[in-house]
Amino acid sequence: MDSKTFRRTGPDQRQGGQGSGSPGGPPEAVGIKPLVPGMHRLLFTAAVLVLLAGFQLFVLTGRTGTFFAWTIANPLAAAFLGAGYWASVSIEALSGRQRLWANARIAVPAVFVFTVLTLVATLMHLGQFHLGARYATGTRIVTVGWFAIYVLVPLLMLIVLVVQARAPGADPPRSAGLPAWIYAVLAVQAIVLLGFGVALFAVPTHAAPLWPWKLTPLVAQATGAWLISLGVAAAHALLERDARRLRPAAVGYVLLALLQSIALARYPNHFAWDSAAGIIYLIFLATMLLTGVVWLARGLSRTESAGDDPADRPSDDETQDDRRVASGTGGT
Repeated sequence: MDSKTFRRTGPDQRQGGQGSGSPGGPPEAVGIKPLVPGMHRLLFTAAVLVLLAGFQLFVLTGRTGTFFAWTIANPLAAAFLGAGYWASVSIEALSGRQRLWANARIAVPAVFVFTVLTLVATLMHLGQFHLGARYATGTRIVTVGWFAIYVLVPLLMLIVLVVQARAPGADPPRSAGLPAWIYAVLAVQAIVLLGFGVALFAVPTHAAPLWPWKLTPLVAQATGAWLISLGVAAAHALLERDARRLRPAAVGYVLLALLQSIALARYPNHFAWDSAAGIIYLIFLATMLLTGVVWLARGLSRTESAGDDPADRPSDDETQDDRRVASGTGGT
């Protein structure tokens, strides 16, 4: 069992009773579920992969015909996808360095959903990928790598998730709640992201005109996969309700808003600034930046006030007796 434990108390214990254990016995010490090594490695590996994909799209934006798995003619569309990949680097890398499962899992459902949907979109548009003798060897290698990644990553994630689920322990107490208005914003974000994402993915030809720049069906579905995965992350954040557990996503939210703003500054002529879709998009970027900053500030303030890693400190309502129980040095 992991060395970090906390006392699980029942209602009668909080009111001064003996608790649910044996009469007169010590309260139950519960281990905190760690992040298993396989999930550490998978998240770090995914971070490296999205770093490379982001470079191909956000830096080599106009050369996707050579350096990416398929050609994206609209540079703003390519930069949008690249910004998503680069923002994911922080989410996956920061999640991968956590020791506790509760502080890392915000990345996992979103990554799984994104990889599965991207694989589906890939299989639906095989003819647009850089396969065949007419493409340079390096371009074909990149494309084969794309297929390998989107087949293997979701499969490996399912396997590691089974191992993670079987790891002993429970979640630590929540220690950094968020303002009520943040939960309202998250709910709106989840609804909008999932709604637009499902529309772009399910009916890309009909939904693409609702987007503030031109999208082909394949790029629309790739964009939809990003929106759906972000919507899953927003809904997941509503379930976690703890800024400490959301720090990887907080950094990703801030980076995504900043990188998308840079993309707009690079390719302003491809964006429909005066359209309803364009205005909604800009407002949404602002709300993502605000949400990420609040998450990050709240989570960091809890860490700094404790003076150490939150994974090592007890919860706010834990007493000296709780600490002795957790360490096994007392508690009668």
